[in-house]
Amino acid sequence: MNTELLMSDATHFRIDYVINPYMDTSVQPDARAAVSEHDAIAAAHLAAGRTVHRMASAPECPDMVYTANGAWVCGDRAVLGDPPAARAAEIPYFRSWLKENGIDVFDAPYSFSGQGDTLACGDLLLAGYGQRTDRRMHDVLADLTGHQVVALRTAGEEWYDLDLAVAVIDEGTLAYYPGALEAESVGVLRSLGLELIEVDTEEARAFALNLISDGRTVTMTTGAPRLAATLRERGATVVELDTAQLRKGGGGVRCTALTLDNPVPAGGR
Repeated sequence: MNTELLMSDATHFRIDYVINPYMDTSVQPDARAAVSEHDAIAAAHLAAGRTVHRMASAPECPDMVYTANGAWVCGDRAVLGDPPAARAAEIPYFRSWLKENGIDVFDAPYSFSGQGDTLACGDLLLAGYGQRTDRRMHDVLADLTGHQVVALRTAGEEWYDLDLAVAVIDEGTLAYYPGALEAESVGVLRSLGLELIEVDTEEARAFALNLISDGRTVTMTTGAPRLAATLRERGATVVELDTAQLRKGGGGVRCTALTLDNPVPAGGR
């Protein structure tokens, strides 16, 4: 998992609207620095032995750099995202790329934040809702992929996607910030029998959990030294990258890559 990724580029990245608490149209990213950040993330994936597929961004889609929201992919099937209206123009590009690459594409019948709210962990699918994803999407995902869906409600717009609140380190390990989830969902997460690494408020707000792990190498933002140290103590190779410009749009390392090799569950579709 997370060894085959789809990335776009930061060429047209800018803040044209506000759809999360991190965005401010008066605080624009430095264009050159944003491209450098994105290039460094892609280079880190390649250095870790991952395959990076490319999809060019469109001028009218300033958030297309955050490819994770474009869809959820499992095996030869993908469910397209159904994002806020400001990002709707991105979806036809994802549809075309996925179809051209042999993937059966399904439309989301309800609001859906794509991979931002769907994190595979073995046969489990950690599925966020309450902000950008309608909970009815969970049944759609279960039917299409065969995953056992674990519904997790995020606790407010600061945690507008689950990938800001929870990170999959490997099939048996999650990192999470309890304050980003409703109390009932914290209980659900703790009942799964997985090893949990708790992240503090400061590091969670620095996008510590918006990371990509293939079970050996963890690619994450700078500014979360405690989580990085914990992961290294557990034997992981940890690569920390600057995401200061990308965070101005509300995204980090995880947001910039759509996973194409999510595990198909045993007996799944």
